[in-house]
Amino acid sequence: MSGGLRAYLNLFTLAALPPASSGPHALLRDPRALLAALSAAGYEGVQGYEIEIAGLPAADPALCAELGMGCTTAGRVLRPGTIDRDAARWADRGYEAATLHVGRGHEDDATAHRLLDEVVAAADRHGIPLYVETHRGTLTQDTWRTVRLVEAHPELRFNGDFSHWYTGLELTYGDFDERLRFLAPVLERTRFLHGRIGDPGCIQVDVGDGDPEAHPSVADFEALWTAAFRGFLATAGPGEHVVFAPELLPPQVHYARTVPTPEGRAEESDRWEQALVLTRIARRCWDRARAEVEVDPVGPDDDPGRPDGVEAQARPATAPVESGET
Repeated sequence: MSGGLRAYLNLFTLAALPPASSGPHALLRDPRALLAALSAAGYEGVQGYEIEIAGLPAADPALCAELGMGCTTAGRVLRPGTIDRDAARWADRGYEAATLHVGRGHEDDATAHRLLDEVVAAADRHGIPLYVETHRGTLTQDTWRTVRLVEAHPELRFNGDFSHWYTGLELTYGDFDERLRFLAPVLERTRFLHGRIGDPGCIQVDVGDGDPEAHPSVADFEALWTAAFRGFLATAGPGEHVVFAPELLPPQVHYARTVPTPEGRAEESDRWEQALVLTRIARRCWDRARAEVEVDPVGPDDDPGRPDGVEAQARPATAPVESGET
């Protein structure tokens, strides 16, 4: 059986929180107190960078381990010959995994395959999971190409930041269920999720209390996240876990929307509170996926590098949150 779902927080969710936010922005200069507050809110770990950035503390694997929390990081792979060094350093520092922006999206096939070969090799060599992120402006900005890359590199595992596809490729323009089926090879290999919900025109939106009736995009993201969890449960190895980490970014980097106020403009919602809502939605999806997999289990596959039921193809000439159950 798998190691279950773990709720982490991407620390950039705390960047530039407005004073009116209920989040722990007053603790950003005290990493120990900040982590204690996150743990009290139900988060089991964090994702962040190796250095202080944007007023946020570095993600410290040693401090997290001392407090019984997980710690992951993130990076970019823009050129061949760079990821091995980064993976070695992350593993040596004690990060449990890293999510990656790979390429800029305009690489030719030969360069794309080389970059992904190096990601897979570095993960194996240094014993640290490296999750290729689904993100605009990278190799995975296009769903069709991403699925083709999976066919060539079945060992890839992903960080699903699906708002980039949902908004950027307007997944609702056409048959959404057919698109889910097409994306199955990616969803089944997803081991990390950046929690964010967009709509067809904006990559990050307020979802209130998470009611799909009031916010129709919620139902679509529930379908994406449930499919990813279902694929994980059917294919994960012993002790393997999947992370859900809300990543709600500030307006300074063009994510959070602002609305007019008598004083000027303000964020449309409290990103701290929205992160808790998204994690509760993810728990709902996890419970649904567990029920579905228990009813309709997937049998073992002969190829350990490929999730069950996915055929390999030849490479052409990657409120407090409730605690999760296992």
